[in-house]
Formats: sequence, C-alpha cells, structure tokens
Amino acid sequence: MNARRSRRAVAGLALAALLAGCSSMPSWMPTWSVPAPNLDWLTGRSSAGKPGPLPELAASATATIDWQASVGKSRSGLSPAVLPDAIYAAALDGTLVRLDPASGRAQWRASAGKPLSAGPGADANLVAVGTEKGDVIAFAQDGKPLWSARVSSEVISPPVVTEGTVIVVSGDGRIFGLDAADGKTRWVNQRTNPPLTVRNSAGGVASRGGAFVGLPGGRLLALDPKTGSVGWEGAVATPKGATELERIADVTSRPWIEERQACAVAFQGRIACFDILRGTPVWTRDLSSLSGISGDGALLYVIDDAGAVHALDHSTGASLWKQDKLAARRLVAGQLAGAHFAAIDVEGYVHLLATATGNYVGRIATDGTPPTNQPVAAGGRIVWQSTAGTVFALSAR
Repeated sequence: MNARRSRRAVAGLALAALLAGCSSMPSWMPTWSVPAPNLDWLTGRSSAGKPGPLPELAASATATIDWQASVGKSRSGLSPAVLPDAIYAAALDGTLVRLDPASGRAQWRASAGKPLSAGPGADANLVAVGTEKGDVIAFAQDGKPLWSARVSSEVISPPVVTEGTVIVVSGDGRIFGLDAADGKTRWVNQRTNPPLTVRNSAGGVASRGGAFVGLPGGRLLALDPKTGSVGWEGAVATPKGATELERIADVTSRPWIEERQACAVAFQGRIACFDILRGTPVWTRDLSSLSGISGDGALLYVIDDAGAVHALDHSTGASLWKQDKLAARRLVAGQLAGAHFAAIDVEGYVHLLATATGNYVGRIATDGTPPTNQPVAAGGRIVWQSTAGTVFALSAR
C-alpha cells in the first residue's frame, strides 16, 4: 500500500510539473499527451539514477554489429523504415538518408527543410516524414521531394505507407489517410482521446492489405487503408482506477501481426490477441508493457514494466519462461535476432536471451544511448536507431 501511495505521489508531482509547463508550450501541442517512452514516474523506476550493474554472464552466444551509420540526433518517433532493398532513417534536424541494407552505406541524403518529429515511413515508391507542426513531407525513392501536406496537429509516429495511402496519426487523436500520389486527404478517422494519454510514438503496422494501429484507452484498430473504413476494433485493455493517471491503459507500441492473429500490449493493461479477420478475442493475459511485442510463429516475447522478459505461447498466452535477471538494467526495447531475443537497455547494451530457455547468453555495448523505438527484424538481423543518431544492424549466433 505504501509503495502504491508513493507511486501516486510521484505521478502527481510529475503531472503537476507537466501541466505547469503547458503555458509555455506552442498552441498546437496537446496538453494532455505525456511523452513516451520515459514513464519512470508512472512505473516507479527512477530516471535520475543509473541502471543496475551488468549481471554476471557465462557467454555462449555472440552478438555482432554488422554495420552502423550516423544519421543525426534522434528521439522517439524517429526510427528506421526497413525494406528489402533500402533502409530509410531520419534525424531531428530534418535529415533523411537512404542506407544500403547490406553495408549501411548512405546511398543519398536529403533534407526536409525543417525539424522532424516522426518518421520515416516507406514503401517501394515513397518515403514520408512528419513535423511537430503537422507537416507531412514525401520524397521519392531517389530522394527527390514529391509533395507536402498538413494534418491537424503534431505527427507523433512514423507514417504507414501502404496501398497507395500514407496513414498519419496526429497528436490530437485523428488518423489521416493521405493519397500517396499528391498528399490530398482521402479520409479522416476522428476519435475522442481520454483526458490523459501516453504518446504512441511507435506507429502502426501494414499487413495483408490492412493497417493496424494501437490507440489510447487500450484499443487496437484494424482499418482499410484506401477508404479508412474500420474492419474491427478490439479491446486490449480497459482503463481502471479512481484517477486519470491510474486509468491510463494505452497501446503505445507496434502491434504484432501474423497469418491468423493480431496482437497488442497496453501500458497498465494486458496483452491480447485477436482473430485477424473478425477481430474476435483469441486470448488475453494481464501484462503491462511500453516496449512492444515480437514473435517467431510459436512464441511471443515481451518486456514488462518491471524489466522482466516473458515468452508466451502465441496460440494460448500460456507462459513458457520468464527472465528477470536484467530487470535492474532498465530494458526499453527488444526484438528477435535469429534464435535469440535481443533486449536493449537504457545505456545501449544489447543483451541476448536464448529463445528456447530464456537463459542469458550474451551481450554487446553500442553507443551508450537507448533506442528510439523497437528494433525491426530484417533478414536475420535487427535494425534500430539510437537517440544519439546511430543506425545499427546486429546479428547474433
């Protein structure tokens, strides 16, 4: 009970500080949005102190940085778009770069001409980025500017480019579908956000001709990219509690999509999987996370808010193993790297866990800063961007 009261007190002080600063914020910034992913004031973990010491390790696996490329200072909302023949990355200062997936060499660099808040999102023809003032800027695959459009407020996550549509989530809760040919608005999905939300800087996922987006209030939305029509909407979590802080139950990470299921996890909520066509719940499990889900067809892997890594049966949600040896390291993101789950901590260390057992089997240091978002699995590697602005490609064996 004392711990719970302490968390409420810390949360209350943080909220007071947040609201006190609203008068100095630009008029376009929503005052109800709490930046992610640093929610130490809600989870009870201290952001002032360093993470705990590195655990003892009897290494039986090797992590290798295959290549790294400098893009520029970054933050959550800016993370690489990984395609089979190209990797796009962006920086706060407006830099946009195309990298060769095999070597990490820059194939071209361009500038958006203004600071960026989110992106890139890309398909084989177009790459798009967003700004704090609601600008959406599109480039061709050769780096030439195509068009610029404006949405209603800050672009908070990388656009999803699919089916000839650029899907953009804005800070005021609207989801826009822009025509990839000219940037004109095709459709708008407008929703009412809860009074207090955690910003979803991860964005959505395109799969099987649809788009899947996690929402405030613990919802997962499946929609048609061309028309904006809602296929289904599932409840990942239900807000609970007496205060708005306690009632935060937002999906803040990318959904995980496979052939038959769409799964998502909510902060202060649950992990849930739905039938991908009908949206009917398949299973749910109480588990809170800001870090997202990865999967290998048999298991789902997720880092909970206490820093423990869980492996769950993707068909039933049953627990296969739990590894909390790294809890003191303040893990912030994870992804599958071959036969290993790679968890990245706040100091940029990549820790390897064996997917079969959860045993801690390897680690490697990077540039000392955390990832801006969950890494992307690509061809046996994982690719991510650090807040210092380095794009890494890592493999494990």
